[in-house]
Amino acid sequence: MAGVCAVLTVAAGLGVRSVGSGDAAKYTGDALYTVLVQALVVVVAPRVRPLTAALVALAVSCGVELLQLTGVSAELAARSEIARLVLGSTFNAPDLFWYGVGAAAGWAVHAAFGRRPDRNRDTQLVRE
Repeated sequence: MAGVCAVLTVAAGLGVRSVGSGDAAKYTGDALYTVLVQALVVVVAPRVRPLTAALVALAVSCGVELLQLTGVSAELAARSEIARLVLGSTFNAPDLFWYGVGAAAGWAVHAAFGRRPDRNRDTQLVRE
């Protein structure tokens, strides 16, 4: 399910960028970037708790943004289109806020629809 969410998030991001413009499209893309990272965290670690996945996604997103302060991202972006898409090239402080929005949205979806432990199964195991 997390893999499907990742694909849908990429599609949503591409859709927003293709039909939108300006700050609204940019910041929606930033939030979706963090949602995508969270979905990938869940793909790699399916039993991860929603809050942990959201915090990891937020940390990764902010880390990538802060990396842009070093110039490394700009250098890699100049050499590779994929690096430009994944790492960006220019630091923008408001992006950090929108990563938080994406982490909150990802947490909410994961908490609402993520896999829940089967309490009946756990109770049955205790009784046996």
